[in-house]
Amino acid sequence: MHQNHIKKLAAIHDLSGIGRVSLTSVIPILSSMGVQVCPLPTAVLSTHTQYENFYKVDLTEHLQPFINHWQKLEIDFDAIYSGYLASAAQVEIVVRLIETFYKKGLMVVVDPVMGDNGSTYESLGDDLVQEMKRLITKADIITPNLTEAALLLDEPYDPNVDIQTIKEWLVRLSDKGPSTVIITSVPELLHKKITSVVAYEALTQRFWKVSCHYLPANYPGTGDSFTSVVTGALLQGDSLPIALDRAVQFISYGVRATFGHNYDTREGIMLERILKNLDNPVTMGTYEMLD
Repeated sequence: MHQNHIKKLAAIHDLSGIGRVSLTSVIPILSSMGVQVCPLPTAVLSTHTQYENFYKVDLTEHLQPFINHWQKLEIDFDAIYSGYLASAAQVEIVVRLIETFYKKGLMVVVDPVMGDNGSTYESLGDDLVQEMKRLITKADIITPNLTEAALLLDEPYDPNVDIQTIKEWLVRLSDKGPSTVIITSVPELLHKKITSVVAYEALTQRFWKVSCHYLPANYPGTGDSFTSVVTGALLQGDSLPIALDRAVQFISYGVRATFGHNYDTREGIMLERILKNLDNPVTMGTYEMLD
C-alpha cells in the first residue's frame, strides 16, 4: 500500500443533479479542506428527493464491481464516509467496503440518512431503517438528526425532547459501536429560535453542545454539509468540540448568506459563496461542555 500524501476518503453518497446535497456538497467541502474525495455513487438522481417526480437510477448492482477494482489497485483510504443509501441492500455492500479497506487508524463516518422532522424520506422503507441499525455498529462517528436518532433507538419522535433524554440517547447509540455520536437539530426548549448540536465522546465520556440561531427556512443538504465539515476537521486533527464549532459556524453562515435572497430553498445553501470560509479560524467560545 502507498502512503497517502493527502488524506483520501471514500464517499458513499448519491449524486443529485439539482440541489446542493450529497456528493455535490461533500466533494467541494472536503476538497476545500485538503481531503481527496473518491466518490462511490449509490444512486444518480435528476434532483434530490424533495422535488416532485424526480428521476432516479439505483446503482446497487454496480457498487461491488467498483469496490473490487479499487481493491485490485490496493487503494489505501484514511476515511470512509457514507450518507444516503438507495436501498437496504446497499448496507451490506458498505459493511463489506469497510471490512475490505480496514486498517488501523481508518476513520469510519456514517450519516444515517433516513428522514427529518419526524418522518422518513420518500422511497426509503423500514428495511433500510433496520439495516442502518447494523451499519452504525461499524462506525466510529455517526451524525443522526433527531428523527434518525429516534428511528435508530425505536423511540417515538418528540420535537420537544429534553437535554437529559438526548444525553441518554447519545450514550445508548454509542454503546452500539460508534465512539462518537453527534445528534443534530436538537431543540432548545427555553429558546425557540435556537437549535443545537449535541455530541458524546465515549473515550472521555464528555458531552458537548454547540447552539445556533434558527432562521425560518429549510435548506436541504445542510446535514450533508455539516457532517462533511466535521469529517474534514477531524481528519485535519481538530478536537471534536472544535470540529463541531467549525461545522455549525459554516452552516450558520451559509444559511445567513442564502436567506436574504429571493430563492427556491430546495436548491440548498449557496455553498459557492462560502466555501472559502472553511479556511477561516474558528471563532472561539461557542461550544460548551455539558455536565
